Amino acid sequence: MTIDRPLLRVENLTMQFGGLRAIENLSMHAYAAQVTSVIGPNGAGKTTFFNCLTGFYRPTRGALTLSHPRRGELRLDAMRSVNVARTAQVVRTFQNIRLFPRMTVLENLMVAQHNTLQEASRFSIAGALNLASYQRASEQAIDNALTWLGRLGVRDVAEKAAGDMPYGVQRRVEIARAMCAGPILLCLDEPAAGLNPRESAELTALLRSLAKEQGIGILLIEHDMSVVMKVSDHIVVLNHGKKIAEGCPAGIKSNPDVISAYLGEDDDSSSDELMPHERSAHA
Repeated sequence: MTIDRPLLRVENLTMQFGGLRAIENLSMHAYAAQVTSVIGPNGAGKTTFFNCLTGFYRPTRGALTLSHPRRGELRLDAMRSVNVARTAQVVRTFQNIRLFPRMTVLENLMVAQHNTLQEASRFSIAGALNLASYQRASEQAIDNALTWLGRLGVRDVAEKAAGDMPYGVQRRVEIARAMCAGPILLCLDEPAAGLNPRESAELTALLRSLAKEQGIGILLIEHDMSVVMKVSDHIVVLNHGKKIAEGCPAGIKSNPDVISAYLGEDDDSSSDELMPHERSAHA
């Protein structure tokens, strides 16, 4: 994927629920090997956008087009959620951690590879007979899971129950599970929520390295502005479902419309007030 060709094109996206227009005429691009953050106050339409992108909602109008490196142009807005993940390789995490708490960490990552293992088992026949082809696929899935646990720094907890892990570890496991699904576009919904400053700094470094080293696009919804400003290549700002600004972190930080949307202040307010961590609750 060349840098001048968007991985994701969002064109005139609108999502309406009865009389409520949650997203209005949103257009934006996201690129491979970059982190694109979508920010805005509560109720701005960020999660609705993710739900449209990943097939949970069918947009009222507009287009979501993914330039897949092998499958060509894919219209995500016309796909079911299962095909968005399996065929388009657009994978998401959620604001609330959704690990299977009684399964081990390794088992959680094996679940993420269900489609690959199901095909290898020939829909249970090869698995039931324990054929060599299924054994190889199973071993590869385990290796893949352990590789990503190692990459995320949590391989040592592979055999422990996911629900017994500290919150920060669970966040890393969740990202490792998403990476096991082989995304080309990874959508993260508030991955820094509940993390302490050290964990947030580690997450920032991790996301930047994943985007650059794996060549994937990362879309990030995040309220912690310290993370957003350090990790993002590009930022899109929503307010009441409309895009009010986009650009590089430095430009967004000083944008008067962004400051006004976050803090409800006049356009001539100081841009520095957007940044303190304690203000993130307003985002």
